[in-house]
Amino acid sequence: MRGIYRFAGRRAEIDSLFPDVHELCRAYRTAGTPGFTIRTAPEDIDRERERAGAEARREGRPPQKWTEGYLETLAVYRALTGRLLGENILLFHGSAVAADGACYLFTAKSGTGKSTHARLWRELLGERAVMVNDDKPLLEITDGSVTVWGTPWSGKHRLDRDIAVPLAGISLLERGEDNSIRPISPGEAWPVLLQQCGRPEEPEALAKTLALADRLAHSVPLYRLRCRPDIEAARMAYEAMRKGKTT
Repeated sequence: MRGIYRFAGRRAEIDSLFPDVHELCRAYRTAGTPGFTIRTAPEDIDRERERAGAEARREGRPPQKWTEGYLETLAVYRALTGRLLGENILLFHGSAVAADGACYLFTAKSGTGKSTHARLWRELLGERAVMVNDDKPLLEITDGSVTVWGTPWSGKHRLDRDIAVPLAGISLLERGEDNSIRPISPGEAWPVLLQQCGRPEEPEALAKTLALADRLAHSVPLYRLRCRPDIEAARMAYEAMRKGKTT
């Protein structure tokens, strides 16, 4: 099964075994000549099953029966992000919401409340706020600037748009009894940023990822956000990140 899609402004052909990935990417379908082809094989699906099982064991979750079609969607994204890495495009885990032409990215370990906080921004700002991606956006890192691209790999809520928005800041999100936000240095942010980047297994690709993560840390404002899951937290974070202030 084949189709041509646009990811991060690049055309890619997907040649798959199952239809799931084409259904997932249907809003990104395009025409024209692809710059490259992603082709999957049964062994790619087997490797994704092994990775998913190992991750579940590490996190203490019960094993699941993933379909081969779903596992192939993971294999395709792994291959895609590996290909785009050479063009300074980095896979990053987080919720990215755009407001008034700028993108704000919230990252934390799973279950902390990234999606909830992004939803509160949408409630606060209404039509001014748009979800770019709720799970795995792509970050295109150039000299002194970062662009966030939506992708269809956007978590269980499937909140994403095929758009590109300049990144205005990253908040490291933590749960708290009070709402507070403060700017932090690249050094303080580095462990979390590195953890949230896609980490390829090949040494050369991993070195490229580390270099891009370092450029990311020095290209945009970074914050530590401790907050409750309420609308006032969204208001505080928006005002602080938009104006560069702290509270």
